[in-house]
Amino acid sequence: MEFCAECGSRLKPVKVNSGKQAMIMMACTKCGQKTRGLEVGNKLKSKFIEHSPKQLVAIIGKEEQELTTLPTIKIECPNCGNNTANVWQVQTRGLDESSTQFLRCLKCGFTHREYT
Repeated sequence: MEFCAECGSRLKPVKVNSGKQAMIMMACTKCGQKTRGLEVGNKLKSKFIEHSPKQLVAIIGKEEQELTTLPTIKIECPNCGNNTANVWQVQTRGLDESSTQFLRCLKCGFTHREYT
């Protein structure tokens, strides 16, 4: 991400045609200042970043659990019978479906999920 030298706002890529040549300019969304970008011949030069599904799922490890920033609820652990657990929610399925609730026992560390 690039920022405007004049006002500090975010720059947005804009395609500008000049005859047979095309150029990508970086234009400020606030003041309209333009800077030279990528020159384009017959092909548009661009950079794509692909993320794997594993990068998009939040995993709460034992180190993060010790920070005690997660909410705690009273629920019986199916592994040891303890009645307190940390809870968090992750959207693991489609956006039109409800999220998955994960529970981690504070005594034995057993993690299980509930589909809400």
